[in-house]
Amino acid sequence: MEPQNARSRRTGAALLQAARELIEADGFEGLTMQAVAERAGVSRRGVYLHFSSRTDLVTALYRDLGRTEEVAASLQAVWDSPDGRAALTEWAAHIARSHPRILAIMAAVDHARRSDADAAELWETAQSRWLMGCTRLMRWLADEDSLAECWTVETAADMMWALMSPDLLTRLLSGRGWSRQEVADHLGTLFRATFLRQEQTP
Repeated sequence: MEPQNARSRRTGAALLQAARELIEADGFEGLTMQAVAERAGVSRRGVYLHFSSRTDLVTALYRDLGRTEEVAASLQAVWDSPDGRAALTEWAAHIARSHPRILAIMAAVDHARRSDADAAELWETAQSRWLMGCTRLMRWLADEDSLAECWTVETAADMMWALMSPDLLTRLLSGRGWSRQEVADHLGTLFRATFLRQEQTP
C-alpha cells in the first residue's frame, strides 16, 4: 500500500500539473479550483486539502515552475561565473534556455493581471525577482568597475529587466523563428555592448 505522504505528494504534483495545463490551454481565466480538480481527477475537497485558496495554488505553481524547469539551476550558473563580464554573458544564456519554458504561463498571467488579483500578485512576484537578479548583476559589474559610465546600477538594472520582457522572446522565437542558441548569442552581444565599459567590449 502506498504511504499516505507519498500519495499526498503525488496528488499535489498532479494538481500543479493540471493548473499549468489549464493556464497554457485556456489562459489564466480558465484556472478555477473546480477545473483543476476535474483535470487532475481529484475531488474539489481534495484540491482544498492541498491548497487553501486559488492564491495558494498559484503561488505553489510559480515555485514549482522554478523546480520542474530547472530555472534555479540555470540561474545559479550566472552567479557561479568567475567575474561580472562572464556573468553578463551567462545571463543571456539563462534567459534563452529557461524563459521559453515558461513563456505560455507568463503570457497568460500578463494578459489576466489587470483584472485578476491572483494573476497580478503572481506577475508582481515574478517581476520583482527578475529585477532583484538584474540589480545583483549590475552591482557586480559596478563593483568591478566594468559597468559603462552612462549607467547607474539602478538604471542598468531597469533596462536589463525591460529587455527580459516575455514579448521580446515571443517575437524572436515565434515571430522570427530564432533558435534558443541564436537568442543567447545575440542577447549576449547586446548586453556586452550596452552595459560594459567600452574598452572591455570585444
